[in-house]
Amino acid sequence: MSDEEIHQPNDKLFSATFGVPANAAALLRAELPPSVASVIEWEGLQTVPGSFVDSRYRRSHTDLLFSAPIAGRAGLIYVLFEHQSTPDPRLPLRLLRYMVRIWESFSEKQTVRERLPVILPVVLSQNAEIWEGPGELADLLDVPEAAGRELRPYIPNFSFQDLQLAGMAFETIPGTAAGVLVLRAMKAERLGRLLDEAVWDEELILRVPREIFHLVLRYILATDIDKEAFETTLGRISDPETRSDAMTLAQRYH
Repeated sequence: MSDEEIHQPNDKLFSATFGVPANAAALLRAELPPSVASVIEWEGLQTVPGSFVDSRYRRSHTDLLFSAPIAGRAGLIYVLFEHQSTPDPRLPLRLLRYMVRIWESFSEKQTVRERLPVILPVVLSQNAEIWEGPGELADLLDVPEAAGRELRPYIPNFSFQDLQLAGMAFETIPGTAAGVLVLRAMKAERLGRLLDEAVWDEELILRVPREIFHLVLRYILATDIDKEAFETTLGRISDPETRSDAMTLAQRYH
């Protein structure tokens, strides 16, 4: 996804971090059911260019598509990142639309005899409180109870992996150092806790690539955070190089 397509600091931070396959793999491998994670060849995870989100949703959603061998065959993992303020009660329908776009894109490049790749859909929500909603497409359909068994073969259905930051404690967020810091910052932003120790864990910060740390700082500065309190927090960083670097960047984007 190009910078022109990134409309929100959330999107840029998410895409820059989890567009790196190692960061995405570390999170997904930990959060997917073990039976699913075990059949994915994570070393072969690669980013597939493109975005499949509706244009009207691009201010509150972004997405990443990955390819990886799944049980020995070519497969896809589609990650939709949502940072709107309320849940979408028709999320499975929207996911289906995006998945069909992915299949159509692949179909254009394949022969008619080739089968389409399996898509594993994952939704990551930047929410402050747990969202309750439909977990599969069939939940949206008004299926007559008396004829449910007879109609089931004709009803399209799929479920998705639902990852909600509201359901993850700061200290248990899995992944690489970069992935953990970014998700902690995103969780903290929703809770109004961007100056908490969970975000300013210096041992963690020192293991994060400098470009990701810079994006986290810019992400924080884009909020309505108290700038004086923010500068005080920067002053508490004990590593001189990191502290100086952070203060210089803060002055540039203040």
